[in-house]
Amino acid sequence: MNVSLVLIIVMAVLFACGVYAMLERSLTRVLIGFLLLGNAANLLLLIVMGEPGVAPFFGAADSVDEMSDPLPQALTLTAIVITFAVSAFLLALIYRSWQLGQADTVPDDLADLEVRERAAEAEEAMDDETEIEDTDDDATTDFVGTDTAPITILGTRDFAGLRDDAPVDRPDQRDRADQRLRTDQRDRADQRDRERDTEDGGDDA
Repeated sequence: MNVSLVLIIVMAVLFACGVYAMLERSLTRVLIGFLLLGNAANLLLLIVMGEPGVAPFFGAADSVDEMSDPLPQALTLTAIVITFAVSAFLLALIYRSWQLGQADTVPDDLADLEVRERAAEAEEAMDDETEIEDTDDDATTDFVGTDTAPITILGTRDFAGLRDDAPVDRPDQRDRADQRLRTDQRDRADQRDRERDTEDGGDDA
């Protein structure tokens, strides 16, 4: 087992412990988790740096390959500074929380709880409305040729004086309407012819 493998295992353990600690409600545990994550990030930068070499100064080595990479070192210094600043901010939050409530835990906000309860009630109401709409969709019909139709369709067969020549959208209904209209026109023409023949016969008598 070489040094790089040991650093990788330690880095993974630090990352896992840091994430687990930061998921707690206690601000102290959040601070500890953040410090663990900062140290894990520093180890990651050390692993990325590769094999150690000569300090990267001008003239310190005969070739560039013998020098160590200065970029991970600069990033490590930056990570240390950021970790220190955020740790100081978390310490201030912990101190203020302890002064106000004698505890460093983060409780649930009452407004957030009310919003969560309202959201749950609204979701239940929407589910009820969806069930009612589904029931209504199952109960609806097209009101044509069904026993539950509340509308009675009347035609020329029901009333002799009714003209059923309204335009329709369906082709089969349009054909039937045209056929009925032509039948009505023939019936009226035949009736006028019979009346005309009757009148002519009366005049001849």
